[in-house]
Amino acid sequence: MNPFEEKPIPINDGIDDWASIYPVSYSKQRIDPYTKLRIILSNCVEVGEILFKNIFLCNCTNNDLRREVSLLRRIEQQQQKHINWLKPIDETTLETTIGYEHLEVALTACLAQNEPDGYVKQVFEFSLIEDLDHLYRFSNLLDLDSQIPAQQLVQSYVDITPGRPAIAQHRFPFDSVRHSVDFTKADIATKLNILIAASCQQQTENYYMNVGNSYYNDLGRRLYLEIAMIEGDHAGQYRSLIDPNCTWLEKLLLHEYMECYLYHSFYNDEPDKAIREVWGRLFQQELSHLQKAVGLLMQYENKSFEQVIPNAVFPKLIKFDDTRNYVRTVLKEQVLLTADRERYAPIDTLPDDHDYFFYQDRVNHDIKTVASHNVVTSHMQKYNIDYRAEEKTNPVDAFADRTADNTQIARSPNKT
Repeated sequence: MNPFEEKPIPINDGIDDWASIYPVSYSKQRIDPYTKLRIILSNCVEVGEILFKNIFLCNCTNNDLRREVSLLRRIEQQQQKHINWLKPIDETTLETTIGYEHLEVALTACLAQNEPDGYVKQVFEFSLIEDLDHLYRFSNLLDLDSQIPAQQLVQSYVDITPGRPAIAQHRFPFDSVRHSVDFTKADIATKLNILIAASCQQQTENYYMNVGNSYYNDLGRRLYLEIAMIEGDHAGQYRSLIDPNCTWLEKLLLHEYMECYLYHSFYNDEPDKAIREVWGRLFQQELSHLQKAVGLLMQYENKSFEQVIPNAVFPKLIKFDDTRNYVRTVLKEQVLLTADRERYAPIDTLPDDHDYFFYQDRVNHDIKTVASHNVVTSHMQKYNIDYRAEEKTNPVDAFADRTADNTQIARSPNKT
């Protein structure tokens, strides 16, 4: 599909009344895990769009243009509220958190498998096995505190198993920066993947840093704090991939195109009739936003959309599927990698004076204060083993022992 050839609804038809904005929530007992992932990802993207347009307004001096952006932002606000309020009142913060981490594993694996740029693909795979570990840590907390096995929430769609340990993910900020991608040369799939991944990671950090301090016990509060820091690092990696040479109106066009692509993907992959209608409605609204962005780009920069998106036909659509074998392969091959400025390197190749070891010593000098480790050891102390739900055993031999949390792999040289 080429969204520029579709006839959109009038943009003002996207303005809804309160009854339309407030949705009927899904049933947490009956919802398909992939439907829940689409809802969470949609919320992530809409939050990202609101924040993007807020920053746009701060960097624009033309009030006529600012008014046009404000109209788009208002409709995005309504969309975000409608999507976010699909979450039922009886779904706990931690149950939603399992959904966020399931999304990050499933989405990142999907993007990585279809990413044409080798450098960007490596960034995705690096984060993938770290998010896998976050799912494992929060799942242990859920079973420890609520006696709810996370597999009830994710079913058999993803393995709950250790990834690169969270304690090994604490790095000096200099190593969070990646080379930016030249959007004038990049494949449209690469540009879409970067924008989607950045929104997902940023909203995950936002969610954790806003709800984490309300968790009912100290261990959970500490885990949310730690993982929120890591999610911020991931978001920084993805955002540093975005081409800084794009103008604000070029970015606006790409953002609106990305939303059209996302909702068209969802509409074609959604089995739930009621939710499918939501995706169809949002797609129609975003087509009108895309047309508006096309007009603004021509009006203020005298550029056609083809100068920004030469091949306007959607690339392969996002489809959540079983990626467990792919994730296991990446985990086995890349568990020992760490960040080294703009690239990645095996932990045992870093010099002794590398910033990574300075930061580790400063932050983790007392392992008793590291919540991601304490959550798993607490589960082991109570139930003798950690909580897992695996189709196959973890491919990393160092994770075979379910009675001890390995805190050295990928963190200390020559310790695997």
